[in-house]
Amino acid sequence: MNGWKRSGRGAKARLVASLDPQEAAVLRGLVGEVRQMLAGRSADNPADELAVLTGMRTGPSSRPDDRVLARLLPDFTTEDADLAAGMRSLHEPELIEAKDAAAALVLETLPDDGGRVELTPEQADAWLAALNDVRLALGTALDVSEDMPEDLGPDDPRSAHLGVYHWLTFVQDALVQSRMQIR
Repeated sequence: MNGWKRSGRGAKARLVASLDPQEAAVLRGLVGEVRQMLAGRSADNPADELAVLTGMRTGPSSRPDDRVLARLLPDFTTEDADLAAGMRSLHEPELIEAKDAAAALVLETLPDDGGRVELTPEQADAWLAALNDVRLALGTALDVSEDMPEDLGPDDPRSAHLGVYHWLTFVQDALVQSRMQIR
């Protein structure tokens, strides 16, 4: 991928890029993994009789045990533990739904074998959200921090995956830069 380019103007404006087959496969796999993690979190939530009666969905009130999921689904507040639990219970299902919808859109618009990707500004926004989630998940799994060197030693088991993280950063940044050109 050489980056994103703007095509067209006004209502016909699109963001265009080309992914090779390996890039598309990596992105498809990572987005799929994030979706699976989020689906697992939703599936762990027991049915709530009140939610069935009122139509109000509720989610778990506790933070995920898995640190990657905890990064994707952070606490809504840290001021008060009871308030944080209540906010999580009320809003986590919607957050998961929004994250899943963005990931689904990426998978819909990403050619299976690579090739041209053409996005409307709204689709680009969904891609940005999904790319952010993938980067958060991978960065957490790799323990990426500001203090981390650009390249890790060959003996570090994270070194093979750090390149993917840097590539995702490039894809996201290039999309942000191109998206800012379309009002």
